[in-house]
Amino acid sequence: MAAVELGNKDFLNVAAAFGLKSTRMKSAAALLGLLAGTAAVAQQGTGPAAPAAANSSRSLRLPQNPTVFGTALPAVVKATAIVNGDIITQTDIDHRVALLAMSNGGQIPADELERLRQQVLRNLIDETLQIQAATADKIEIKKSDIDRTVARVAGQVKQTPEQLETYLAANGSSIRSLRRQIEGELAWARLQRAKIESGISVGDDEVKAVLDRMTASKGSEEYRVGEIFLAATPANQTEAFANANKILEQLKTGASFAGYARQFSEASTAAVGGDLGWVRPEQLPAPLAAVVRQMAPGSVSNPIPVPGGLSIIAVQDTRKILTADPRDAVLTLKQVSISFPAGTSRQQAEPVVSRFANAARTVGGCGGADKLAADFRGEVVESDQIKMRDLPPVLQQMMLPMQVGQATQPFGALEEGVRVLVICGRDETDPTEPTFDQVYNQLNEERVNLRSRRYLRDLRRDAVIEFR
Repeated sequence: MAAVELGNKDFLNVAAAFGLKSTRMKSAAALLGLLAGTAAVAQQGTGPAAPAAANSSRSLRLPQNPTVFGTALPAVVKATAIVNGDIITQTDIDHRVALLAMSNGGQIPADELERLRQQVLRNLIDETLQIQAATADKIEIKKSDIDRTVARVAGQVKQTPEQLETYLAANGSSIRSLRRQIEGELAWARLQRAKIESGISVGDDEVKAVLDRMTASKGSEEYRVGEIFLAATPANQTEAFANANKILEQLKTGASFAGYARQFSEASTAAVGGDLGWVRPEQLPAPLAAVVRQMAPGSVSNPIPVPGGLSIIAVQDTRKILTADPRDAVLTLKQVSISFPAGTSRQQAEPVVSRFANAARTVGGCGGADKLAADFRGEVVESDQIKMRDLPPVLQQMMLPMQVGQATQPFGALEEGVRVLVICGRDETDPTEPTFDQVYNQLNEERVNLRSRRYLRDLRRDAVIEFR
């Protein structure tokens, strides 16, 4: 639950010695149980009662009702797989599955659980191989690097790292699981830069050819695309199709595409939720290009056979190349929000919301936003450089025809606050041809992605993996 990216990749590297100690402890407990049973049988005989055995712990002077401190050892610590000597436990899998569940609304259908466990195990194996390869290349992921990423993740959900740790534990996962996933993603990214990107070259003539094609294709469609790639061979393609279709079923019921991409995609873009950015169909492999051209924004494709495996494609948005689009406008906004006491019913709130809506219609521009907030005991937040395209679709449709100084209809929820947006400024953008560097970077990333897949395939091929 690279993913949860949540990317999903987990936390405990249990030493082999621990497994030995655990076995010894179980054997000792069984032996004590056998001795206790033998003593009980002896006391039931007809002979004289045996003298009470001396308490072997008396010399320790232990309290009769001790207070136990610390956290109990996880119930499950047995190895599920050993990857070049590093152990992946069932607890690792459970915590990562829980992380995936949280990124997708908290529920995983019972009939999907076992398949998800198997996929998470494969992800954890890949993650372990990636960390091992980075370590062998003397790439160190410092604790401070992971701490910064954890803090950023916590900040995105308005929590402190300590609050996030509590939240994860309460939902069956752990901060260790998240930290392990972050470590894997950082290690793999740095290893790619060290071993793969340094060997990639993109020629100036290649970049110029792309720019020439873009100029020739001005006005044609460009797509914001996400991808979940599952590696497959002719021998396991049937199984890969079955897994891809199960993922597709979850996506159709509202599961997060980015969340599933982080956990299941085997492309290097998994760390960013499978996002390929803005692409034209001709920049994609031919099987994907043919499908993307037929897709509408917000749709997800069926599994598509591609070289090396299968891809599920999501089209998030579309635009015309080098052509003005009102959704590219950059806005300056003031948000006026009002809140309601806990337990306020919709019926009780409606008169206030109605007055709020009427007042917003005559707000008188951004200069009146503060007065509007004061009249309703609300608050004002000002935001600059907001792209129209980045707003929720329902707000885009509402605001496309609006002029500077107008306010939206109220929106939101009673629990989180009802709000309006006042447009203070609107700058239309003039689309320009991408720069040489932008095209160079995109070509470079595509080649890194392809080499990364091959490198991970080689790591799997050479690994010693023992399943338990």
